[in-house]
Amino acid sequence: MEILRVEKLCKVYGAGEARVDALKGVSFSLEKGEFAAVIGESGSGKSTLLNCIGGLDEPTSGKVWLDGEDLFSLSEKKRTIFRRQNIGFIFQSFHLIQELDVEQNIVFPLLLDHRKPEPERVEEMLHVLGLTDRRRHLPGQLSGGQQQRVAIGRALITRPMLVLADEPTGNLDSGNSRDVMDLLLKASRHYQQTVLMITHNRNLSSCADRVFQVTDGVLKELGGRQHDEI
Repeated sequence: MEILRVEKLCKVYGAGEARVDALKGVSFSLEKGEFAAVIGESGSGKSTLLNCIGGLDEPTSGKVWLDGEDLFSLSEKKRTIFRRQNIGFIFQSFHLIQELDVEQNIVFPLLLDHRKPEPERVEEMLHVLGLTDRRRHLPGQLSGGQQQRVAIGRALITRPMLVLADEPTGNLDSGNSRDVMDLLLKASRHYQQTVLMITHNRNLSSCADRVFQVTDGVLKELGGRQHDEI
């Protein structure tokens, strides 16, 4: 079942001599439950791609469909609501609310939509993340790896169709990076959520079902796990 379709996506910044073609006719699709990685050097266009897919940035041209919904045919207000309910974001910086404890940070997106958190779902999420005994801790009382787990829980708690992860291990050491990757893969499998992760670290793409590379705004598919030699 196709969840995401990107068609001829272009993004241009500036004009004249200052013009930058950040994305050049990017097209691809992802199925429900797929874990895909996009690799590329800094400035290659991969963050721009993620921001356009997530509706955080509007493309110059092209289309993005999520579960058949044309993202950029929606008004800005409707797109914001749709994004909040259907897309989970994980960033390199954790963006946790320092005054809220672990559990409160995780359920925060539900409260924004005036939805009451289901205790069973919260307990399951804390267990999956290995944070059950940290539920009342504030972000400042957690390690970097634990904070990123909270950020992952916050992205997953609404059971979004699509999870977009932007350099999710960028601030973590190798051990915590592997833990975070395992969690993302587990979430993809357990909850049948589609995950699209961008990274400059080729090693982290070894667990992805499909791997894409962005070079100067152009996307090409490198293959899947069976092609990796990492």
